[in-house]
Amino acid sequence: MKWLLKTSALIITLSLLLFADNPAVAKEYRYHFPSRNEKLIKAKTVVGAVQTHKIKPEETLLDVARDYGLGFNELEILYPHMDPWIPEVGRNITIPTMWVLPSTKHRGIVVNIPELRLYRFFPKTGRVKTYPIGIGDLTTETPLGVFKVAQRVVDPEWKVPPDRRERYGGLEIMPPGADNPLGKYWVGLSNRKYGIHGTNNPWSIGRSVSGGCIRLYPEHISQFFNEVSMGTNVEIIYEPVKFGFRNRKIFIEVHPDLYQKFENLQDYTSQLMIKLGIRNFVSMEEIRRALVRQDGVPVVVGIMAKDGE
Repeated sequence: MKWLLKTSALIITLSLLLFADNPAVAKEYRYHFPSRNEKLIKAKTVVGAVQTHKIKPEETLLDVARDYGLGFNELEILYPHMDPWIPEVGRNITIPTMWVLPSTKHRGIVVNIPELRLYRFFPKTGRVKTYPIGIGDLTTETPLGVFKVAQRVVDPEWKVPPDRRERYGGLEIMPPGADNPLGKYWVGLSNRKYGIHGTNNPWSIGRSVSGGCIRLYPEHISQFFNEVSMGTNVEIIYEPVKFGFRNRKIFIEVHPDLYQKFENLQDYTSQLMIKLGIRNFVSMEEIRRALVRQDGVPVVVGIMAKDGE
């Protein structure tokens, strides 16, 4: 009996270790958004940590991105001149697995278009998961707004749009399977034209290539599908600039304005600082540098007073 208990404990321990190191498993992070009566010094709205990776033989940037739970865009904007298919073997690169949480009501699902990333909040436990996504291109933008989960389908069929049927041999309905662009799972929104789904083309994650729907890696959609229920809120927002707080430090995270919705990101950023009341605690030089880089990596731009005022 003792031998059986020890064996079971060993199996559980090994399983937990494998689960923790499995890049296909999205991590959970603790967060805290201050209530109206709390000061920003109490906030923890920056999660994760930046890592480094040494390029291995026959490894592409797309492989690296997927292994770390990133979209291709998150490495492409950091290394725009690096060949994504034949990166320099042995080179150490930055892995931007650190994020400022978007400023929303933080309930349910939040999708931020400019960073091509989805956040799944669990308010009861104060935890959040985040997934890279693919989104609509400039001619078929992913719609902004607040929706609800209206469908949950395993092995969905795909109604092939008329303008794409020639590519699929005139097929009107694509059955479930390896050729189906929706992948294994479909989470339909209350705007029934759109949904969150898997993909048969993992390299499209971190790109603006869809007809407006939101794509996840196959290994991520299987987790996400089990995390959502009918009626879950889905908020799709557009925030190219985000401010976050952790250990009194003020962070900024800036992304390219993909859908070109802002005439002046610097003015937008100034308005955000005024709204948050942090203008006197940040370095405008660091703010300007971040706005020029637009590399999606959170950087410290200031620190709050100890009393939080």
